Amino acid sequence: MKKIVLSLAGVLAATAFAPEAAAVPVFARQTGMACSACHYQHFPLLNGFGRSFKASGFTIMGAQGKVEGEHLSIPDTLNMGVLATIVHQTESDAGAANAKWQVPSAGGELSIFYGGRISEFAGFLSELGAAGAAGTGAAKVAMLAPVGDSRVGLVAYSGGQGAAYAFELLNTGAADTHKMMGNSGPAKQHVAATYAAEYMGARTDATGLTLVATNPNMGFATLGRYATAAPGAPGANTLPLTYLRVAGTFDLAGWDSAVGIQNFSGTQSALGAGPSSYKLLAIDSQFQGQVGGMSTGLYVTYARAPADANGNHMAAGWSTQRRYGAIGTATNKASSFNIAGSLEIIPAISTLQAAIRRATNGGASGADGDNAFMLGVTYELAQNFELSLNHTRQSGSAWNVSNQQGQKSTTLLAEILF
Repeated sequence: MKKIVLSLAGVLAATAFAPEAAAVPVFARQTGMACSACHYQHFPLLNGFGRSFKASGFTIMGAQGKVEGEHLSIPDTLNMGVLATIVHQTESDAGAANAKWQVPSAGGELSIFYGGRISEFAGFLSELGAAGAAGTGAAKVAMLAPVGDSRVGLVAYSGGQGAAYAFELLNTGAADTHKMMGNSGPAKQHVAATYAAEYMGARTDATGLTLVATNPNMGFATLGRYATAAPGAPGANTLPLTYLRVAGTFDLAGWDSAVGIQNFSGTQSALGAGPSSYKLLAIDSQFQGQVGGMSTGLYVTYARAPADANGNHMAAGWSTQRRYGAIGTATNKASSFNIAGSLEIIPAISTLQAAIRRATNGGASGADGDNAFMLGVTYELAQNFELSLNHTRQSGSAWNVSNQQGQKSTTLLAEILF
């Protein structure tokens, strides 16, 4: 019954949105739906139907034809898409601003996406970045078989978006793919001000296998093994680390709500060095609804981890997720509490964003305060052509030294998808 309902929803959405040609690449072509069918306020935030599509393993079809036969059901076209960005960024350094322009394939992103339905229970997605472009490639195969109203299966993945890239449905920064701003900032200032897991550095190169169970009325859970290594890197096949994710979805007085937890753990030997132990715990929640008739999103997140063994300030490094050497040798803890919100100010066109972070960075001089405030705005020239402006200012005892690059940062971004 669930498959019939989702199929009907796909056909109805394709009919309703077909006149609006603007659409997110790859899956927009597969489903025949516009961006707003799957995204909340603006891409890449997900709404309820977007979660259902992703939870299906990218298998839902719409207006597009299929090649079908015995044990065969694929789109009649290999769907592809392009993401390009134009960026202007400034970053303070002891009062002097450093400006930088980035254009597609020269600092700005230029990526080709391709993928889609493999069968009724499996789908594929891959991203290839052009040489010189921002970001790295990624790929995953989702094999999620229907079990009643649920989907259960395995996701195999690799790329530069972290262990949560395997499967994530919330807009809480648990995965780098679902966040309020397109550009994270010159040194991740914007996204680190907005989400706790991003501040702690949960996004790393990752290769792994993840078991997934998801239900549209209850939420989802994942358990995976992974390595912090790019595709083909030495050690990428040992998968020594563990990633656990549990999230429950529910209706709260008409608000689309969710609460979840992430846990990273394990020990991985680094090339040319001894083993490094990884430990990170994050708790997140989201609430999406209406305030005064305007769509509103509220995201509350918390994360904590032991300090870096070298005592580096997070503001200076932004390297990998927080890690320590031998258990018990590090005494300083790092933690972050973030509250972020997004309010629609022009229906279906523009949103206003704000976020605040209260954090301790666990540096060598003690648990220094590392706080931040972010203010942003988005404006859609079309559903697949978005402008955004984000400004972040960081403060606290971690910044009470001279020459702290990145204390203030501003990013103007144009994102183009077709």
